[in-house]
Amino acid sequence: MENYNETSVYFMLLGLFPPSRTGMFLFIVITFIFLMALFGNFSMILLIFLDNNLHTLMYFLLSQLSLMDLTYISTIVPKMACNFLFGDKSISFIGCGVQSFFFLTLAGAEGLLLAAMAYDRYVAICFPLHYPIRISKRICVLMIMGSWIMGSINSCAHTTYALHIPYCQSRAINHFFCDVPAMLTLACIDTWVYEYTVFVSTTLFLLLPFTCIAFSYGRVLLAVYRMNSVEGKKKAYSTCSTHLTVITLYSAPFAYTYLRPKFLRTPTEDKALAVFYTILTPMLNPIIYSLRNKEVMGAPRRVIRRICSVKT
Repeated sequence: MENYNETSVYFMLLGLFPPSRTGMFLFIVITFIFLMALFGNFSMILLIFLDNNLHTLMYFLLSQLSLMDLTYISTIVPKMACNFLFGDKSISFIGCGVQSFFFLTLAGAEGLLLAAMAYDRYVAICFPLHYPIRISKRICVLMIMGSWIMGSINSCAHTTYALHIPYCQSRAINHFFCDVPAMLTLACIDTWVYEYTVFVSTTLFLLLPFTCIAFSYGRVLLAVYRMNSVEGKKKAYSTCSTHLTVITLYSAPFAYTYLRPKFLRTPTEDKALAVFYTILTPMLNPIIYSLRNKEVMGAPRRVIRRICSVKT
């Protein structure tokens, strides 16, 4: 078989949309979701930066989530849109590696950050007197740095493997971005060992954080159940259930995709599931974390009032 493992080689991304009216409709929908995600996450970062009331550790974590989501969706959708609009499905070997690296870094980092945010809420509600000790500024920074660093290390290992194996004559990746497992279907060698590393990474960066998140929110709900305030109970139950729903929309399709053996996976199903954790979740996160939060909802008014007072 001919070896195409050279930096001058181009892969072909077959994409998400069929070349039809249905495809154009889906493209418009995805573009709208992408713009909403950009606006929502950028607005969240800007408000947290400008509003003094949001200068707390909880909102610092939230700003990092928005930054991850903003970068996450921008890594995938613009290239996918260009390929569809201009009919050029090619992506360079190096470009594919770069896209894969950022995707895996942000995916792993976000799973760990969501666990850190759940732990923050767990300590704040269940151990309010211990909160300044358990969640200090130093610990908050360490959790954020740890998420980015561990996500980068995991991503670097997977991407390096993908860029150093020999690829055969077919270069058509049946996906809308450079997903490493989809790339490995084109490999000239048996990649069964790599399948185990995918299982380990998915467990460490998705299943384990999700278990911690579920445990944290479970303890929060138990603590809320003991509250005397009925209104407080309703608000806490609503918030926890909403957050868990969004986290599940992110984690469940991701884990289901990567934990299945290769022979049980189909490109169509993988692409459909990938839409949830690459496109929908980055749009939903700022909506969920803002609409359910009075402090965030009141931030635009406070920022505008502050700007007007400075001008006068």
